[in-house]
Amino acid sequence: MVVVSEVSPDEWEILRDVRLAALRDAPSAFASTYAREAAFARQDWLRRINSGSATFFAALPDDPEPAGLGGVYVADGVADVVSMWVRPSARGRRVGEALITAAAGWAKTRDHDALGLWVTESNEPARRLYERCGFALTGDRQPLPSDPALTEIRMRLPL
Repeated sequence: MVVVSEVSPDEWEILRDVRLAALRDAPSAFASTYAREAAFARQDWLRRINSGSATFFAALPDDPEPAGLGGVYVADGVADVVSMWVRPSARGRRVGEALITAAAGWAKTRDHDALGLWVTESNEPARRLYERCGFALTGDRQPLPSDPALTEIRMRLPL
């Protein structure tokens, strides 16, 4: 069973460590880079934990480390999944689905009618996860900010 909890300000160091692990593990999956975020100070990490967004940890009963991380960020009234990552040892154990469920629930309780995300076009495992969770392609595309040679595609889940 996967247990999901919202990250609290007291957990900023764990958030930092998990996010940096994600950036090391899958550098082409994120709009940021390890080098950029490794330089963040405590205040930068605390800014990510605020009332206009949510970040979630997923945990498995047999693993003391967070099994995954995912968040929802709202900009211009649009809720987007951000920072989604599952630790390699936890993949295939429904961690991603649990994080998406938490993100969708958070957005729905704040009256959002949809949840969006950008995913690197070549990231087939992530695309399959999002499709299993009900996301569909919108047709929108853009260069990945951290590596413009890669393309991101937009997906949307009606809530």
